[in-house]
Amino acid sequence: MNLEDIDKSELILESYRIDGIRPEECRSIFLDWALKLPGSVDQRQAIELMIATYASDAPDHPMSKVLQEGLGLSPTPGRRGGRKARLQNPN
Repeated sequence: MNLEDIDKSELILESYRIDGIRPEECRSIFLDWALKLPGSVDQRQAIELMIATYASDAPDHPMSKVLQEGLGLSPTPGRRGGRKARLQNPN
C-alpha cells in the first residue's frame, strides 16, 4: 500500500497545508477521504500510513489528532449510550 493508493486526491496532505485549519474542518475532510477510500483498502492500515507519513512531522496539527481518533487512539471519550445502552439498562 502506498499514499497514491489511499490519498489519490491528496485530501489529507492538503489539510496539513491549510493555515489555521480547525478540527471540525479536519473531521469533514477525513470523512470525505474515508468515503472515497476503495473497499479493497484496509482503512486502519491506510490511517497508520498517513500518520507515519504526515503526522510525524506535525503531531500537534488538528488533522494528526483526527487521524489518531480514526484509530481510536484519542483520549477524547467516545459516544456512549444510544439504543443499545437503553435496552441494556432500562429505567
